[in-house]
Amino acid sequence: MAMEHPTTRVGLPSASLIPGAGLDGGDPSTPPPPAGKDVQGRTPWQLAWRRLRRDKATMVMGGVAALAVLIAILAPLLTAWGVLDPYDFHPELIDGATGGLPNAAGGVSRAHPFGVEPQTGRDVFSRVMLGVSFSLTIALSASLLTIIVGTIIGIISGFAGGAIDFWISRIIDMILSFPQTLMLIALSAMFVGVLVSFGVPDGAPANGLYIILFLSLFQWPAFARIVRGQVLSLREREFVEAARSLGARNPRIWFRELLPNLWAPVLVYFSLYLPQFVSAEAALSFLGVGIKPPTPTLGNVLTSSVVYSTAAPLFFFTPAATIAIIVLAFNLLGDGLRDALDPRASR
Repeated sequence: MAMEHPTTRVGLPSASLIPGAGLDGGDPSTPPPPAGKDVQGRTPWQLAWRRLRRDKATMVMGGVAALAVLIAILAPLLTAWGVLDPYDFHPELIDGATGGLPNAAGGVSRAHPFGVEPQTGRDVFSRVMLGVSFSLTIALSASLLTIIVGTIIGIISGFAGGAIDFWISRIIDMILSFPQTLMLIALSAMFVGVLVSFGVPDGAPANGLYIILFLSLFQWPAFARIVRGQVLSLREREFVEAARSLGARNPRIWFRELLPNLWAPVLVYFSLYLPQFVSAEAALSFLGVGIKPPTPTLGNVLTSSVVYSTAAPLFFFTPAATIAIIVLAFNLLGDGLRDALDPRASR
């Protein structure tokens, strides 16, 4: 016996016969919307922004991340204008009787709010602020290169399929199988020399470019796999098939149809790669690979401070806390973006 729909039972009038009752089942007494005024829906980006604004922790961490980026932009300018003083020695602030340690309170004064560096008397605040600029520049450049290369290779692999997808996947497997840290350290001298021979200035520019290239080399394959998985699910969708039927070439489909649907993972992983590369720069500086003093980065300032962690704790605490805050801010921002851009998020 077939079950009848509830709206067709005897004695129950249909919704169309109830004055003021719409298809949405609203209250019959609710007045209809004003004539000529359309109901506007929200775009996915508007919905994501609404979710993001409700996440107070993410908004706070976004402000901290924005402040770090602002410092990275302004620090070189303030150094050039003489506001920051990261390079000049101040021997008058060093107590020779204590083996080159700063005077009382670590050399803290109005001119040096975070004290001075042992042995040299250089201003710790200025070196950390300029170090934020160099470290974030390296991390930002490596993240951009990783995302760009990974996105392009992932789209090509996932969309083409067949032999192209097979060989790209094998190349990715081969790169990911290498011992990354060991190779980065072992090949640093040789590849920095190669970069110098190609005209890159020796010192900080060559070492910084080497770190950017190698961090990207070992990270783009993982992101390419993520993009490939997304493209495999998108390439059979109706809008892609429609573009194909209209004679659109592959590059047009990649950039006009697929790429706009990949912005969510691109933004999320970019915000997660950036703190990862900040930590990597610090670790590589500790291992002796990276930008060398006197050019400050968060990594080499922290490395210089380790031996004074007990004798001059403020000198050690300042770069360590700065790295921790930046990494935490971008990680939490990335987690918040992932939740906001996920259409299945319930928060």
